[in-house]
Amino acid sequence: MSLNTAHANGGVLIHSGECILLFCDNVTMEFAGQSGPEFKGTKHGRLYLTTHRMIFNNKEPRDVMQSFSFPFITLSDVELEQPVFGANYIKGKVRAQPNGNWIGESKFKLMFKSGGAIDFGQAMLKAAHMAQRNGTNDAPPPYMPPQGPWYQAPPPAYAPPPTGYYGWVPPTQAFPNAPPQNSVFMTNSPPPYPGIGGYNNGYANAPQTGAVGFAQPTPAPQDAKAAEAAQSAYYDPNRPQMAYVPPPAYYENPPSYQNATKKEQ
Repeated sequence: MSLNTAHANGGVLIHSGECILLFCDNVTMEFAGQSGPEFKGTKHGRLYLTTHRMIFNNKEPRDVMQSFSFPFITLSDVELEQPVFGANYIKGKVRAQPNGNWIGESKFKLMFKSGGAIDFGQAMLKAAHMAQRNGTNDAPPPYMPPQGPWYQAPPPAYAPPPTGYYGWVPPTQAFPNAPPQNSVFMTNSPPPYPGIGGYNNGYANAPQTGAVGFAQPTPAPQDAKAAEAAQSAYYDPNRPQMAYVPPPAYYENPPSYQNATKKEQ
């Protein structure tokens, strides 16, 4: 898990090929077991479930914690609580990623003011199980800052494909809202940990298969540039005359931890 690395320009920052499965507004989060100021108090914001992790984005611009990333491989002891009195919630433990702006382990508690804790928690556990089948690590990989600029994510990053993944469809009926337009940003860096489709495989980079279990032959070197361009584009079958290509990466880099926590004079 990394601290203050998953937000940009008032929105969420994801990896190349990462896809948002569920989006939920009006979520609160609390921590226990860490003494740093970033973990103090109740946080209010938005929660994203992606093909590789959970991401919390804080709505309070003055809070020293602006975003919190939970890669599936950093989670443990996750439970869905249904108290007799009070709202349902998700609790668990998360381990820090090396270079992730904090160290150690922390307990967390996620509460959904508009409901949906059980649906979200079950989807998160399912996605985590699918991702962990593609490889697990005894320790989370180090956090690596994006090597290049970031840009607005293409449309497929905002929601899962209608057919889902390997027969599983995320419960979008329980969370019908997608992130607001122009609020999802993407880097060119692939996820360093496994997701539902394996390592570095999201909506655009999943391996193309012919017969079940057999990948297509690797394209010839002269076709590599064309293949790369094709993977980065988005094609809408309902509008065959149109295609979406990510804009040039001319946006500024995401804020550093120091800048994100710097108080204005």
